[in-house]
Amino acid sequence: MSDGSAAAGTPPGTPRQELGAFLRSRRERLTPADVGLPAAPRRRTPGLRRAEVAHLAGISGSWYAWLEQGRVRTSEQVLRSVARALLLDEDETAHVLSFLDEHAPASGRTPRWVSRNLLSLLEAMDPHPAVVIDPHWDLLAWNTAYAALLTDPARLPPKQRNLLWLVFRWPPARALLARWEPEARSLLGQFRSQAARRPGDRRYAEIIEELSADPDAARWYGLRETTAFHPAVRHFRHPRVGDLRLRYVKLAAVDQPGHHLLAYVPDDEPTGKALRALTAPG
Repeated sequence: MSDGSAAAGTPPGTPRQELGAFLRSRRERLTPADVGLPAAPRRRTPGLRRAEVAHLAGISGSWYAWLEQGRVRTSEQVLRSVARALLLDEDETAHVLSFLDEHAPASGRTPRWVSRNLLSLLEAMDPHPAVVIDPHWDLLAWNTAYAALLTDPARLPPKQRNLLWLVFRWPPARALLARWEPEARSLLGQFRSQAARRPGDRRYAEIIEELSADPDAARWYGLRETTAFHPAVRHFRHPRVGDLRLRYVKLAAVDQPGHHLLAYVPDDEPTGKALRALTAPG
């Protein structure tokens, strides 16, 4: 089963090669027993063989090899079949399917200015923390409550005004987030899913290089883990007002494509009172 054309000489770092590397990493974590195949002796490398994945997905062995090598374009049907063969979860499958969009701008650039509508919304959100981010997760604008919850991004150098930088490189984050490891790992997976589709984007490369100085970020990023955004309640342990349970909401800005509003709204009444105290004058 083949439905694309081989593309010889694909340059390194293309989205197709990133997809191939991701599929290979997931193939190597499986055993024959995981997918109902008999164990075979004398396996020299970990995981399933390419031919086994191809058989399970119902495609030719050479076609699957080309897919891992980043040499072919393919269809949603084939990618879904491969995802099932590799036992990918919902987030991983969504990540694989995202590579079907090869017509998106390669740079991922969007204007760094924030519309008056978004700025007005940020101000109106107080005392609920809110921030506007771009596709690189750089912080473009924030309200008083956001600065009080974390730190005022205006005090940071411009290239450090980034959501992932705060999570991994700003030392207080590990104490502030009660469940730092799973939440940091999830955010990194979401970021990786976006960065993988923009291999030539310099800003993504800068952020990844900066994060690599953190051992946890470097290790997790190397595992090629990807996740999708899911609304969740985050537990903060704030040094001034104590425990906060905040529901994390992400909204796309229709009037500014690529920009998102991230807001934290109270999940219970004590948190609402604590936020009001956190932003009270004096």
